Amino acid sequence: MFTLAVLGFAAALAVSCEREFSDEVALATYPSTPEVFTDFPVGLTDAFFVSYDPADGANVYGFGTDDNEAYKGNSSIRIEVPAPSDPNGGFIGGIFLDRGNGRNLTEYDALTFWAKGSTTATVGLFGFGTDFQGDKYAAGINDITLSTDWRQYTIPIPNAAKLVQEKGMFTFSAGTQSTNGLGYSLWIDEIRFEKLGNIAQPRPAIFNGNDEEMSVFNGTEINITGTTQTFNMGDGSDVTVTAAKGYFDYASSDPFVAQVNENGVVTVVGEGTAKITASVNGVEASGSLTVESSGNFDVAPAPTHPAADVISVFSDAYTNAVEINFDPRYGGSTTETKISSAGGDEFLIYKNNNYTGIEFWETPIDASSKTHMHVDIFVDDASITQIAFQIRDIGANGVINTNIYNGLPTLDDKDYRFTASGFVAGEWKSFEIPLGGALASQKNNLGSIVLVGGPNFILDNIYFY
Repeated sequence: MFTLAVLGFAAALAVSCEREFSDEVALATYPSTPEVFTDFPVGLTDAFFVSYDPADGANVYGFGTDDNEAYKGNSSIRIEVPAPSDPNGGFIGGIFLDRGNGRNLTEYDALTFWAKGSTTATVGLFGFGTDFQGDKYAAGINDITLSTDWRQYTIPIPNAAKLVQEKGMFTFSAGTQSTNGLGYSLWIDEIRFEKLGNIAQPRPAIFNGNDEEMSVFNGTEINITGTTQTFNMGDGSDVTVTAAKGYFDYASSDPFVAQVNENGVVTVVGEGTAKITASVNGVEASGSLTVESSGNFDVAPAPTHPAADVISVFSDAYTNAVEINFDPRYGGSTTETKISSAGGDEFLIYKNNNYTGIEFWETPIDASSKTHMHVDIFVDDASITQIAFQIRDIGANGVINTNIYNGLPTLDDKDYRFTASGFVAGEWKSFEIPLGGALASQKNNLGSIVLVGGPNFILDNIYFY
């Protein structure tokens, strides 16, 4: 059973004899207690552990303490990592939550802790800053290999100046991917924030350090991803921390074209080109986003088919029935694909397409009761005259045929090909593709749609009805 340490706080207010209030009133501050867990949770309630959602497969029964095992003192945290087949959940993880007002961690540069395993397993995540209330300053290290002896681990703080009132004291997530499904025990001890003074050479990055470019329209929203911070540690090694977008400060080269908020969401507001960059504590991040907006864009017309009659592949008008892979990277394909949006409506942009696919074979569609596939197509180039669609089912071997012959996917009796044409540049056109031919008797196990030609176009509202 946990023993709680209750921290007392006192405040004194000096009142002038001549005036009711002093000229200078100190702003409220939050405790800067560095310890999180020693032999007991420090400054936390007995309900400090909050599990990840059991609905997502998290096991809530494997967390506790061990009075027979500790790196220092008399007790440690013991976590039983479950097997994937465990009926109570196939992984374990959660957060240590400060249920009070939070802590001021601005004087520290790292979170340190000791850990070991009953076997040399790999833990998916250790971190801090996750509070299940937005996780604005979440940070962590991934795929940490445990020893069967106690070892200390260090997680650098990406930008301590941001942590003036942090409630997420510790985070972990562990499964059995590295143990071939065998459960194991994990011990953690002496969790605390520290000022080490030997963490140097910060190297922040957005988009994993890549310079991204996107052709977009007004109203498009783009989330900045791949936010990390790499540090050189006291032993000369580098540690890369996954850092929440809130640690970064963002800038746009032209706010009249694109604006970016503190949560790393870019909103395109005008025609032209703008470059989005970022920094952490004054250090410029590698990676950027250049957006080129063509101005306002009229989204596809709203579908009119009743939802009860529809199996949706990609449409904001319906609940999509499948997760799609719209960038399968077929050998020899020159296609560039992006999801974009305008006015909250998402659509698929294709550039330089010779052939590519929209794959959903992991969750096949049974379209036995459906007679057509609907798709909306937009082109802005009058030279584009046709785009071919091949609707494919999954063969007996469980694989969709994607062999290439003379630059085009081969056709066989499992394929159905429809050529869309008659486009008007700058306008959407709807197509109702009949599920006929050889496909009529094979549409109970559909797994992909292959797109041939173009080469530049936009798709939306892809569904069977």
